[in-house]
Amino acid sequence: MSADKDKNEEHDAIVRRKTRTVMVGNVPVGSGHPIPVQSMTKTKTADWKKTVEQILRYEEAGCQIVRCTANNEEAAEALKKIKEHIHIPLVADIHFRHKLALIAIKSGVDKIRINPGNIGSKEKVAEVLEACKANGVPIRIGVNAGSLEKDILKKVGYPTSDGMVESALRHLEICSEHNFDNIIISLKSSDVYMMMEAYRKLAKLCDYPLHLGVTEAGTSWQGTIKSSIGIGGLLAEGIGDTIRVSLTTDGAEEIKVGREILRSLGLVSFGVTLVSCPTCGRLEVDLFRIAKEVEEAVAHIKTPLKVAVMGCLVNGPGESKGADIGISSGSGSAVLYVKGESKGKIAESEIVPRLLEEIRILEESIKK
Repeated sequence: MSADKDKNEEHDAIVRRKTRTVMVGNVPVGSGHPIPVQSMTKTKTADWKKTVEQILRYEEAGCQIVRCTANNEEAAEALKKIKEHIHIPLVADIHFRHKLALIAIKSGVDKIRINPGNIGSKEKVAEVLEACKANGVPIRIGVNAGSLEKDILKKVGYPTSDGMVESALRHLEICSEHNFDNIIISLKSSDVYMMMEAYRKLAKLCDYPLHLGVTEAGTSWQGTIKSSIGIGGLLAEGIGDTIRVSLTTDGAEEIKVGREILRSLGLVSFGVTLVSCPTCGRLEVDLFRIAKEVEEAVAHIKTPLKVAVMGCLVNGPGESKGADIGISSGSGSAVLYVKGESKGKIAESEIVPRLLEEIRILEESIKK
């Protein structure tokens, strides 16, 4: 048992909002099931080989559901080839042209992201919903503050959380008219507060699973902060059943941030959690180098472990004893702790190799 789990037992677990379950391929989405991390490809979907290469990297990073744009017929047809070469559920992102949704469904996608209100007449909507129903394909109603319906904007004046909820309810009604309820909903905005308020309001009005995200969140730095507040804040309230972090960078980084949000809230347990101090004038070893080398060396580990790399004797011993493995540094040396027990002093030059060796030993013992 890791120190993370011991610590989590000291406080109440997050009570998640109760929802129905929607299957996206072989991945269940809804309360009672782990929260999957999603991402979206950034290649041209029609170039299926490059798209597959990117998805395989996403898989390695921990992506559990992946979405590709189907913005033309060539892209929608390429989804069949993509589906054949990947190992996680595939979602088609559809806008405006209902025929692209029909092609994507025939291509074998596991879900489509669509707004029933923007693909034309009721007859076209009915055709898409019937195709989804016949093939067991769920849809995500994806409401975005930047593309609310004109009549809603005219009524509310500008994008608001109430306008977003109204849009979602309108789309739900369209689906209800066709007896279709295999649905996940998202209410995304680049405004964190608006996004959070919209999800809170809708969560009280239905029991559909919610896909969380701050859209157009920005670059890695700003986007990570905004996503952590918006997604993490709602998850801490028990709202949210799958997440996607949207960053203007490589999708693998989105997945890394999403997984860390879940891990920080104790909603998932995997990999190495590194605890390290910010340092101060008491520091007498090169902790910046040590922490960075350890972090890079353990990035591939999936076994849940907590490792503490501490810089002085103020908080160092306590954090190190509370971790699976830790060091508390002093003058050119450190005290090594394994499962709370001191293993004696080691020289600064030995810290990284000794930590990595102890991590390897502990990881192997856990796997057995």
